[in-house]
Amino acid sequence: MARRPAPPSDLFGDTDPDLGPGPGSDEAGAEALVGDARRPLAERLRPKTLEEVVGQDHLLGPEGPIGRMVAARSLTSMMLWGPPGTGKTTIARLLAQATDLHFEAISAIRSGVAELRKVFDVAQRRHKAGRGTLLFCDEIHRFNKAQQDAFLPVVEDGTVTLVGATTENPSFELNGALLSRSQVFVLRRLEEEALEQLLERAEAVMERPLPLLPEARAGLVGLAGGDGRYLLNMAEQVFTLGGDRPMGLAAMGKVLQRRMPTHDKAGDGHYDLLSCFHKSLRGSDVQAALYYAARMMVAGEAPETVFRRLLCAASEDVGMADPQAMVQVINAWDAYERVGWPEAKLFMAQAITYVATAPKSNAAYMGFSAALALAEETSHLRPPMHILNAPTRLMKELGYHKGYQYDHDSPDAYSGQEFFPEPLAGANRPDFYVPNERGFERDVKKRLDYWAALKAKRES
Repeated sequence: MARRPAPPSDLFGDTDPDLGPGPGSDEAGAEALVGDARRPLAERLRPKTLEEVVGQDHLLGPEGPIGRMVAARSLTSMMLWGPPGTGKTTIARLLAQATDLHFEAISAIRSGVAELRKVFDVAQRRHKAGRGTLLFCDEIHRFNKAQQDAFLPVVEDGTVTLVGATTENPSFELNGALLSRSQVFVLRRLEEEALEQLLERAEAVMERPLPLLPEARAGLVGLAGGDGRYLLNMAEQVFTLGGDRPMGLAAMGKVLQRRMPTHDKAGDGHYDLLSCFHKSLRGSDVQAALYYAARMMVAGEAPETVFRRLLCAASEDVGMADPQAMVQVINAWDAYERVGWPEAKLFMAQAITYVATAPKSNAAYMGFSAALALAEETSHLRPPMHILNAPTRLMKELGYHKGYQYDHDSPDAYSGQEFFPEPLAGANRPDFYVPNERGFERDVKKRLDYWAALKAKRES
């Protein structure tokens, strides 16, 4: 029998009236109900519109770049880069639906150049007939250079709008020519609020609450690690095997066949592990520091939390003993922001190892704390006149800036002038910062001792 063209309402071109009962028949409705019940929960909850996609408002919202494209009904080729379970495939399908493009999907794992050419040929015929094609390529980074080059002509002439999905950094894995014809959009791992929305939708579909106690529900969200599909797969297991009585963490772990991390990101477990991590860094125990960081990551802690604590330790506990510790952490954090998890574990490990094994000194921290305390008591004291600027003639006549010595004009670029208010000068001069003999501070101490000797010599 000759195949009839798909009706206009079939945006994906998946329906053939000759292959089964029509969508309005009772038989079709019964089959749909049975089929829906057999489909995985994650598939049943797949969003029907872009507004239903959770956690990606920075891209899909009215002010987001993709949201603006949809509103204008004009898509450019793009690469969706993000961790698993963040909605890349769903977004591609819905973009085709929202812009009336035919949706065609291929996988770089299963497709070669021959399959690509067949897809391109059909897309060209469709293009000539007046309809565009959104070609979704999953795992596009797995294509080699020659296969990626095959996309260039059809993307260039508008035969297809390419939407590639990748969990790897496109800058490293995709050809420059293909990247120059596409926009790269970074999908974020789903936060707790978005994951909780998914659980609520699952409960609505299942028509009963998830049989979990609050701490087990929080543990399930943490275990998902920002992966919405993984969360729904676990929730389906809980619905199927959990029974009617709400389960705690241990019972849920048995159902899921996984040991549940004893870590509550909103409670004591969160702060306990952070405390253990920081004290291990301070104590120069690199093995323990790596262990407690791993405990937090396994429990679903946000990597930013670990980097924040590392940055505090790099200043509070390493300080001037090795000023590079702070630079190392900031660079590692920046690399994480650029590349994302799981590759970020490389940068995190390097930063943890550096801070834990660096020489330690809290002299700068203790010195500033002492300065803050004294400033509270002496904020009324007037600074010496010679270090006050004199931008007006009147101020010069009153003695502002008089007697100031420009240090660079002095031998060794050190004038030895007094900078404290008079009541704190001379014998009353405080020593806030007292460097020790460890690491870089050994050199700092030598400089301070040298300047102190010069000052004493000039005063005498």
